[in-house]
Amino acid sequence: MILCVMALLCLLHTYVFFPLLMRGLLYFSSDKKQPAIAENELPHLSILIAAHNEVKVIGDKLQSIIDNQYPEDKLEILVGSDSSTDGTDEQVDLLSKKFPCIKLFRFNNRSGKPAIINQLANQSVGTVLVITDANVFFDKDTLRQLAMSFKNNSVGLADTRMVNTGLKKSGISHQEKAYISSEVVTKYAEGKIWGCMMGPFGGCYAVRKELYQPVPEKNLVDDFYVSMKVLEQGYQCVSNPDAVVYEEVSNNLKIEYHRKTRIATGNFQNLKAFSHLLWKGKGIGFCFLSHKVLRWLGPLFLITVLICSGIMVLINGGNLFFEILFTGISLSLLMVLFDRILNLAGIHLSLLRLNTHFIVMNIALLKGLIRYLKGVNSGVWQPTERHQ
Repeated sequence: MILCVMALLCLLHTYVFFPLLMRGLLYFSSDKKQPAIAENELPHLSILIAAHNEVKVIGDKLQSIIDNQYPEDKLEILVGSDSSTDGTDEQVDLLSKKFPCIKLFRFNNRSGKPAIINQLANQSVGTVLVITDANVFFDKDTLRQLAMSFKNNSVGLADTRMVNTGLKKSGISHQEKAYISSEVVTKYAEGKIWGCMMGPFGGCYAVRKELYQPVPEKNLVDDFYVSMKVLEQGYQCVSNPDAVVYEEVSNNLKIEYHRKTRIATGNFQNLKAFSHLLWKGKGIGFCFLSHKVLRWLGPLFLITVLICSGIMVLINGGNLFFEILFTGISLSLLMVLFDRILNLAGIHLSLLRLNTHFIVMNIALLKGLIRYLKGVNSGVWQPTERHQ
C-alpha cells in the first residue's frame, strides 16, 4: 500500500504539483525587462548547425538567419555536413558564395550531432555559440534577443521560445504542441526564479563559448548535457521568450515514438553524468528531481501503481481507492487501442489522443531505459522526417 501511494505521489508531483508550483512562483515573481544592449556591445555569434541530408530545409534555414540582419562583422554560420548525400553540401556551398559568413565543413564519415558540434565549436571564433537544428527557422529578431540574454554576466546559456507549426488533426501534433507549451512555461519559470532551467529544447539555444564543454560522442541528448555543464560551473540557464524560432511539430506517432525512445536513452546517460547535481542547492537539485528524474522514471511508477493496486483489489476487495487506480490505468491502456481503431476510421478525439500521447511517451521512456542498460554504442541517429 505504501509503495503504491508513494509511486502515485511521484507521478502527481512531476506532472501536476511541480508545474503548478512553478506557475504560482512565476505569478508572484518580479517582472524585470531584459536590459537593453547597444550595437557595439553585441557579442560575436557563431551559429553551429550539424546537418545530415537536410536539403529540404537547409536553404530556408540559412536564409532565416541572414534575414536577422545581425552585424556581418559579428556573425559566422558554420554548417557541418555529416556525410550528406542528398545535395545539402551543394546548397550550402552555393549560399556561401553569396554570403561569406556561411562556412561549410564536410565530414566524410558519419559522426553524429555531438561530434560535429564539438568540432564546429573548436573552429568557431565567436564569444557566444548558437547551436541550432537545420529544421528550426528564425524570427526576424531572434539573434538580437538571444544576444540580449548575455547582458547579464551570470547567464551562461539562453534558450529560445519554440513556436510550433504544421498542426494536423490526424496525428499527435496538437497533443505534442500542448505538451511542449506546458514545458515552455515550466522551463521559463525555472530560469526566471532560480536560473536553473532544466535543459533547452535543443532546436536553438545559445551558450557562452568559454562554458561550452565537449559533449561525449555517444551522448544522445547533447543540449541537456551542455546546459547541465553550465549549471555545474555556477552559471545560470534561462529561457528568453522574446527569442522566437519556428519548428514544424511532429505529427506521426511512430516517428515520434522512435524519437522519444532515443531521447529517453540519452536522458538516462545524463542522469548518470549529473546525478551529483541532485544534491545541489539554489533550486537545481529540486528542479532536476521534480521536472526530470521523476518523469524519466514515470513508467516504473505507473507499473508499480498498476500492479500494487491490482494486488490490493484482490486482497481487499471493495477498497474504492485502489479499485479506481487499477481501473483507471487499465482503461487508459485500453483506450490507446480504441484511439488507434478510431484513427484508422478517420475519427480523431482530442482527449483520447492525449491519453495515447501520454502512454506512448511512457512506453518510449521504458524502452529508452532498457536500451541504456544494454549500453549505447553510438551517438549517431537519423534526423526526424521533415514535412511529415
